[in-house]
Amino acid sequence: MSRRPRLWFQRLRRSSLVLRLVMLAGVWSIGMLVLAGFGLNHLFREAAVQRFEAGLEESILGLQAETTVDGGQLYAPPMTDVRAYRPFSGFYWQIAGVTAEDTTSPLVRSRSLWDSTLAAPAAVVAQARATPGKSVFFDTVDPRGKPLHAAAQLATVPGRTAPVLFMAAENRESIDQAAERFVYIIVGALVVLGGGLILAVYLQVRVGLAPLFGLRREVALVRRGKAERLVGVYPAELSPLAGELNALVAHNQDVVERQRTHVGNLAHALKTPLAVMLTEARQTPGDLSDVVERQAAAMQSHVEHHLRRARAAARAQTIGERTDVSQVLDELSITMERIFQSKGVTIDWRAPDDLCFRGERQDLQEVVGNILENAGIWCKRRIKVTAEPLDVDWLSITVEDDGPGLPAERRGEVLKRGARLDESAPGSGLGLAIVDELSRAYGGEVALDDAVMGGLKVVVKLPRAET
Repeated sequence: MSRRPRLWFQRLRRSSLVLRLVMLAGVWSIGMLVLAGFGLNHLFREAAVQRFEAGLEESILGLQAETTVDGGQLYAPPMTDVRAYRPFSGFYWQIAGVTAEDTTSPLVRSRSLWDSTLAAPAAVVAQARATPGKSVFFDTVDPRGKPLHAAAQLATVPGRTAPVLFMAAENRESIDQAAERFVYIIVGALVVLGGGLILAVYLQVRVGLAPLFGLRREVALVRRGKAERLVGVYPAELSPLAGELNALVAHNQDVVERQRTHVGNLAHALKTPLAVMLTEARQTPGDLSDVVERQAAAMQSHVEHHLRRARAAARAQTIGERTDVSQVLDELSITMERIFQSKGVTIDWRAPDDLCFRGERQDLQEVVGNILENAGIWCKRRIKVTAEPLDVDWLSITVEDDGPGLPAERRGEVLKRGARLDESAPGSGLGLAIVDELSRAYGGEVALDDAVMGGLKVVVKLPRAET
């Protein structure tokens, strides 16, 4: 088996069900139509030839019935077919004697032959000799070289001891032309029929697979958060699948909830001992206490960091979660303006009303909140926030400020956990690092650039939930 047929077969296996069913039905239908076309053409030709040969045999029988011998001379009856009297008309007859070597010598012939004769091959003469009284049919040519279909029959004539060979021939172009016309008609009819069959198969497949397409749409609605489970009524073949998908969705939600509970329990179990260690270390000054306090604080930071990532990763796998972006931006803008009221910070935010984040509200608040907090710390007075869809699956949130900005060579540092470019500024240095971690947990990314207002521009890409 060559590589090309194997690749074609693999592509067919990966193609849609509709295409596969239509192609298989189409190939089968076209194959059957082609066979039917050949069969009909063959039957038509056979029927046409049989009718043609019946006319020739009738002419021979007419000759035999009226041929007489008078004074040793053979006389043929007058033919009712006027073509027999018109030279080279395409209809001919001949009565010939037969020799022992299966050759013929014309005795009487039609006027249409003029001064020519009908030649009968020796094999035809031998066959006619072997089956006297039965016509033998063969192809030959007329004096002008046109194709003829002829009949020959060996019979005796009263008054003559030696049998004679009666022959009648007619131009076979009428058969060929009729067969050619039939081929054109049958090809056109079969093409129309084949096209109709393929269209009917396509419509049948589309109607037959409509429940499957409906199931796909419902699964997409569940994935996008527009539905909690499959509620459609499906045929017996798809009902078990719909039930299993509902069970899978419920199981996924249960697993995520257990992960959240486990993460919460782990957080409480670790935070309490660390808090005790920090308290004891601060109450007992000394070198050892300083070391314990620093290490416990680092451990607490690591715990919070990894727990946050675990919670975000678990929530990112939740099916059906969606959060209105405009509501979160409105709430956070009001909160941040109050926090930075002493600086007179104003936040101008814009977002489409139907733009939704495919994830939990808490995660979006943490992502945008950390970016706004960082912008509030460094800006002079103005912050601009723009949320917009990128495509069907993604959205972007852009935050710009009018602060001092950040050199391009130092932008990668602020995404590192705990990195602080200015130790005099408030904060822990985790803000943009948290944003980067959460966005990556959802498959997104964070980019830093220069803002039009002169400060820093932060663009975060997050998954979008369809409306």
